[in-house]
Amino acid sequence: MGTITDVPGIRVGHVQKDTDGWLSGVTVVLPPPGTTGSVDVQGGGPATHETDALDPTTLVSAVDAVVLTGGSAYGLASAAGTQRWCEENGRGFAVPGGVVPIVPAAAIFDLGRGGDFSARPTPDMGYAAAAAAAASKEGHDVGRGNVGAGTGALIGRGQYKGGVGTASITLGNGVVVGALAIVNALGLPFEPTLQFFVENTDPPPFNTTLVVVATNAVLDVAECQRTAAASHAGIARALNPSHTLADGDTVFCLSTQAVALDRSDDAARQVSLITLQSAAADVVRLAILDGVASAEGISTPAGEYGAYRTA
Repeated sequence: MGTITDVPGIRVGHVQKDTDGWLSGVTVVLPPPGTTGSVDVQGGGPATHETDALDPTTLVSAVDAVVLTGGSAYGLASAAGTQRWCEENGRGFAVPGGVVPIVPAAAIFDLGRGGDFSARPTPDMGYAAAAAAAASKEGHDVGRGNVGAGTGALIGRGQYKGGVGTASITLGNGVVVGALAIVNALGLPFEPTLQFFVENTDPPPFNTTLVVVATNAVLDVAECQRTAAASHAGIARALNPSHTLADGDTVFCLSTQAVALDRSDDAARQVSLITLQSAAADVVRLAILDGVASAEGISTPAGEYGAYRTA
């Protein structure tokens, strides 16, 4: 399919509103139980929830869902709805009396883009997006463009549409690496940075590119964190500028623990991880370009488009 759902067990659900002052939504990436995950934040203006729990030095290693949302910090409330869905379905860190779902989240800034500043994702939308993901079939296609968290996304100082994009790469030995991106960036693909800033001296808007990288390769939490960090190179290859003070660029990495890498000796381990992390950076680049192309209605392959239409 060329989507993040090419990684077996990964499902994606979108919920959005685009009428009555709304232009925002929620996207939930729902992995299979036992998925390990971590995160790396390199943007200067992030809006995140539960990312500290994904540090390799903390108690928790499993991730029950990842929420990507509009609404800036207000929209992080949608994670509570996804957490409620996970609890109802027995997904979470076992504690006396029940479970506590581990549901990290990150948000883009789209406040007021539909006309109503108070229209931002709610817990019920987070619940509905998780339910939509769970109801999807294995290997399902993923909605692209202005859906889910990408409903109100813009790029290039708000001049052009951004949106949801996805891509995947298959390596040897059955390893699959996929990515889902919500592209709401200050920059543009391949746009000269100097000209971009000289011609517009207005304060930059608030922006963010959010990414979930998923793989069926067996990775521990530290390796997931390192893969998330390496994947930021894909953002830099796709968007210029990236990782600015006005961007909250954040990458999550999920490992479904299905396919063992070659770790027969230290050299083999290094080669395996470098190969996977290089592929992750490239698939992030492809997912971002796919998101812009899909939002702009461009039918050519994401890596080949070179035209924009105004938002």
